Amino acid sequence: MTATGVRQAATVRLPGSAEVGSGPADSRSGLADSRSGLADSRSGLADSRSGLADSRSGLGDPRSGLADSHPGPADLRAAAARIAPYVLHTPLLPGPATAVGGPCLLLKAEHLQPAGSFKVRGAANAVLALGADRVVTGSSGNHGIALARLARTLGIRLTVVLAAGAAPAKAAAIRALGAQTLRVGGGVAEREERARALASEQDAVLIPSSDHPLVVAGQGTVGAEVLADAPDTQTVYVPTGGGGLLAGVCLATDGRPVRVVGVEPAATPRYARSLAAGRPLQLPPSTTVADGLRGQRPGSVPYPIIRDRVDDLIAVGDAEILAAAALLRRYGIDAEPSGAVALAGALRAGRRERAVAVVSGGNTPARLHDLHLTHPHSKEHTS
Repeated sequence: MTATGVRQAATVRLPGSAEVGSGPADSRSGLADSRSGLADSRSGLADSRSGLADSRSGLGDPRSGLADSHPGPADLRAAAARIAPYVLHTPLLPGPATAVGGPCLLLKAEHLQPAGSFKVRGAANAVLALGADRVVTGSSGNHGIALARLARTLGIRLTVVLAAGAAPAKAAAIRALGAQTLRVGGGVAEREERARALASEQDAVLIPSSDHPLVVAGQGTVGAEVLADAPDTQTVYVPTGGGGLLAGVCLATDGRPVRVVGVEPAATPRYARSLAAGRPLQLPPSTTVADGLRGQRPGSVPYPIIRDRVDDLIAVGDAEILAAAALLRRYGIDAEPSGAVALAGALRAGRRERAVAVVSGGNTPARLHDLHLTHPHSKEHTS
C-alpha cells in the first residue's frame, strides 16, 4: 500500500516474458484502483457492503449455487466458527529461502487437512450453511474429495461431475468415499455446464468448487490463519485456479499491509489475461501438470474481489512446478503438483521478504491409493 492507502498497479508476469498488460496503455492491466473506477464503497470488501449475517448464510438461491452478493470480513469470521469441527488449523512449516540472505519462506500446510487439501474449508462452509441433503458439484478432484468426505459424515447424497481430463485416481477416491461420479467430454467449462443442468434435474443444491460466496468465505480462513500465526507476513503466495482461494485470501488481508500474489500455471493464466483485458475471458482447456488448476474462466464471485485487491499475478511452467514439488519433498512435504505452485511462484519472484506460500494439497498417488484400500468404490458414469 502507498502512504495514501491507494493500491498501485500490479504486474502480471509469465515465464520468460515481459509483463503482461504493462505496455503504454495502463488501462490494459485492469489491476489498479484508479483504472477500475471503483471507489472503496464499491470494492466489495467493506463490512457495510457484505450484508451477509449468519441468518442470511444461504447467500441467494441455494439451488443455483450462485448469489447476488459477495462475502465480506464478517462472513469469514462466521465461516471459521462454522467449519471448526471439520477442518484443521494447519501449521506454518519452515521452507527454503527465496533469495540469498533472505528469511526462510513459511509453508501453510493445507496438505495436512483430512481431505488432503484446503478445499474442505469452502466445501464445509457451503454444505453446513445451506443444510442440503442432495448436492451436485463440478470438480477437478480435490473439491469432490472434500465434499465426498463431508457427505459421508453428514448423510448427504452427492454427485460429482468430472471433465474428461480429471485424474482417474481422484475420481476413484471420490467414489471410494461413497459419492457418484459422472464424467463428461470437454474441459472445465463443459463440466460446469453439466453440473448446473444436473443440479436442476435432480432438484439438488449446486456447490461449485470456487464460484460461490460461501466457498470463498470458507477458503478465506486460510488467510485469516496465516495472519493470526504470522502477523508480520509481508507477502502471501496463493495457487490460483478457479480463484476461490485467492479471493478468500484477498478478503482476509483487506486493510492489512500484506502483498497478495496469485500464482497460475503458465498453460492457463486465466486471471492474468482477464485482468489485463479488463473483463473475464475464457481460455481453452489445458493439460498442465497442476491438474487442480485447470480452470478456464474466472468465477463471477472471485473475479471482482481479486481484481480489486490482488497485488501481483505470476505464471509458472510445469518444469518449475515439478521442481518445487521435489523441493517440498526435501522438507518432508509430499505435495501434489497443484500444491507446489505457490512455492514455484515464490521462487520465481526471488524476493527478500517474510512470506508464506500456501501448500494447497497433498492428494498424491500414494495417498489416494491408501484411500482406495480403505473404502470400496462404485463404477463411474459417463455422459
